[in-house]
Amino acid sequence: MVKRTYWISLIEKAWKTRTIVWLAGVRRVGKTMLCQSLTDTEYFDCERPRIRQMMDDPEGFLENLRGKRIVLDEIHRLSNPSELLKIAADHFRDIRIIATGSSSLGASTKFGDTLTGRKNDIWLTPMILADLKDFRNTNIPYRLLHGGLPPFFLADSAPETDFQEWMDAFWAKDIQELFRLEKRNSFQKFLELMLVNSGGIFEATRYSAPCEVSRPTISNYLNVLESTYVAHIIRPFSSRRVSEIISAPKVYAFDTAFVCAFRGWDRLREDDFGGLWEHFVLNELQAQLGCRQIKYWRDKRGHEVDFILDRRGMAPVAIECKWNAKRFEPDSLTAFRRCYAKGDNVVVAHDIDRSYTKESGDLRIEYHSLESLTAKYSRRK
Repeated sequence: MVKRTYWISLIEKAWKTRTIVWLAGVRRVGKTMLCQSLTDTEYFDCERPRIRQMMDDPEGFLENLRGKRIVLDEIHRLSNPSELLKIAADHFRDIRIIATGSSSLGASTKFGDTLTGRKNDIWLTPMILADLKDFRNTNIPYRLLHGGLPPFFLADSAPETDFQEWMDAFWAKDIQELFRLEKRNSFQKFLELMLVNSGGIFEATRYSAPCEVSRPTISNYLNVLESTYVAHIIRPFSSRRVSEIISAPKVYAFDTAFVCAFRGWDRLREDDFGGLWEHFVLNELQAQLGCRQIKYWRDKRGHEVDFILDRRGMAPVAIECKWNAKRFEPDSLTAFRRCYAKGDNVVVAHDIDRSYTKESGDLRIEYHSLESLTAKYSRRK
């Protein structure tokens, strides 16, 4: 079993400050495998009826686990999962628990209590650079085409049936159990279109007609996809200047393999790498920062900066993603800095091995590999 060392270290660190860790991430991202790789930990699969029956009396169940570390996998299958976790946090503080699910804790009516102040959250993203080292395959083009879900990454090829099986399971086990949506065909059509258009500006009205639902329903679908980590909504960075785009978000799909599959790509051309690299950079930043506080910037003249790190109390960091560093043009960064003078300017490119700095007019621009970029800005140093 591959040990994903970066994530294991995060779990161990989280357990030092809270007794409960909520491990969330999309279906088949590797939550079960990660939990089973933890040492000295007892594993409970809440999809099994017999296991759920054991937990009908939460206090009786926990009493027999004093002093242990336990995994409650797919805990949303319990009738009242938040009750068990709350009792554990308040009355069994010698037990360390990691509970897993495919959505944020407060996304579903299954969880009447979001355990504020009682847990640490870890968002398990598709595979990052550290995972590629653990899986002994650091080939980035391979990762972009095969994606970051371990079963897809390890397969020689991912036939269309595998993607459809994932979609079917996502609907049946996540959407229906957590949200109970209707109109399966409309929802799946929306998901497919979102994958095809991943990385672009999102306008709900464009999806209403092909999905045969109203604009508010499309907005609800997108919120569900965001809650289940299948879609990432990147909102505009703005101080509401007249020249800026202030309302239209960009939406990125969770995994490059699904983007490739639903665009009909079974191999990658040179022009395909730029957009997929942007997805991979976003995935790495989300994993390292542990949050969704990443934005983009665009003005009405068409200048656009891929990502803005917008952290409280700090000047905005402008990040441009390039597969080849030599293709970078500074026009958009220059336009951004006319509006926001302070902050780092960064180009992150696949073909950079060692960081360096260049001057472009009044701009000082740092050129980074993805590894050196995250080493500089990660909050988890």
